[in-house]
Amino acid sequence: MRAVVITGFGVEPQLADLPVPAPGPDEVLVRIRAAGMNPFDWKVIDGALQGVVEHPFPIVMGSDGAGVVEAVGVDVESFRPGDRVYGQFMKVGLGRGSYAEFAVAPAEGKLALLPESLSFPVAAALPTASVAAYQAVEEARLDSGRTILVNGASGGVGQSAVQFAAETGARVIATGPADLGDHLRSLGASEVVDFTAGPTAEQVLAVHPDGIDAVVDLVSRPGQADGYVDLLRPGGVIVSTNGAVDHDALAERELRGVNLSSTATPEVLATIAELAATGRLRVTIDVEVPLEDVPAAVAHARAGHARGKTVITL
Repeated sequence: MRAVVITGFGVEPQLADLPVPAPGPDEVLVRIRAAGMNPFDWKVIDGALQGVVEHPFPIVMGSDGAGVVEAVGVDVESFRPGDRVYGQFMKVGLGRGSYAEFAVAPAEGKLALLPESLSFPVAAALPTASVAAYQAVEEARLDSGRTILVNGASGGVGQSAVQFAAETGARVIATGPADLGDHLRSLGASEVVDFTAGPTAEQVLAVHPDGIDAVVDLVSRPGQADGYVDLLRPGGVIVSTNGAVDHDALAERELRGVNLSSTATPEVLATIAELAATGRLRVTIDVEVPLEDVPAAVAHARAGHARGKTVITL
């Protein structure tokens, strides 16, 4: 089979021919029809998991994928050949990923059935970004009428978070460049803050001097979130996807903080697939590329040029 692999850390990805993997007793072999690109995919290139798990080379790149079940292991009861599925396939310790014509995943792991009306490219764009967004908004525990800031709304996670937050009835403030303002409003944002025009927290406070109820922070690193914490009213919450929250300091101020580590489950994946299939969740696909163009597409995306999801179609 054809696959995009890395043969060492810091080495550019390349197209390679590999044997088709065989599913184990509790695994599913999927013929990949589309794979989604995420920032963590090139962090693996840079050795993000070095010292955490063993890295056999070559490593097939990619986590997110969608396709059709080709074969199942002898102990698998939840899927059968011909099923349309999507989810996460990355297993760096075994050299596995989704940028390939075939991929293997545990049947009881991070896979779910796809509605017939949901296309493979859209499905492949969902697992990592939309799961993180869904779980971040869940952690915020919003009620109708609350005000939430989605910091980093222009990316894949942020655009989904805006939609999930708007679904709760909350008033959503989204950050993004000026040219994405209309798009973010179409996704449900009530206000858009142009982060290139000045510090985001200062702009929000100028409009909301009494503060806001919640922040989903997809940008700040540890030590960088203080300005967003200062926006919160007593009882407010900040959810960080980058470990920026100091729980003890927040508790002293009657605030709640969550450092989110999102985990795809079959239940969440099924929920997100249904939302996308019924049009309640929209995904912006920036570009679709064939497998042979993936090395160039990775370079383009990691340079920050993408304005939506990059999807590989097979």
